[in-house]
Amino acid sequence: MLGIVLIALLNGCTNNFSYPPLPASVPKQPFTTDPDQYRYLVGPGDDLNIFVWRNPEVSGSVTVRPDGMVTTPLVEDIPVSGLTPTEVARLVEEKLSVYVKEPIVTVQVDQFQGPFSEQVRIVGEASEPKALPYQEDMTLLDVMIAVGGLTEFASGNRASVVRIVDGEQQQYGVRIDDLLSDGDISANADLLPGDIIIIPEAWF
Repeated sequence: MLGIVLIALLNGCTNNFSYPPLPASVPKQPFTTDPDQYRYLVGPGDDLNIFVWRNPEVSGSVTVRPDGMVTTPLVEDIPVSGLTPTEVARLVEEKLSVYVKEPIVTVQVDQFQGPFSEQVRIVGEASEPKALPYQEDMTLLDVMIAVGGLTEFASGNRASVVRIVDGEQQQYGVRIDDLLSDGDISANADLLPGDIIIIPEAWF
């Protein structure tokens, strides 16, 4: 009896109360707006190999933390997210110069993730929806190969790409069915960092 009363109370609370909608996210302009000017940017989760010439004791591998920072043997909390590996090297040199005379630093990225704002995300009826680090000259076809194509329920020609343009979200139609099923290469399209590909379910 008590269980029935509790269920009734919970149902009543659910029916009579609704949460306010969560505010929409603020669009963040990706750093790259021209594919020809693309440079890889470091992001959380990246593994960096920091080599300090003639100073092996302060060299080593570090992982970029979720807050976009790394810690080296001599310097804590170096903000590296959103920088190119070369820019990270110059910043580490600046920080190390307090302890090491004229340090020469090289930074190599061993595992690539990049900032969320630079990743290409695929949601909906892809065989393997996922987020991909953007790669130079990436196209719609490259992404579809990476996610294993479409599911049997997908409506590929109703898919769209959401892109941040001048700080505003713009949505563009793409014809994935024509590209994959018919081999219509004119349906291929260049992608940019930060693009979101949305693939809806077909209407039956």
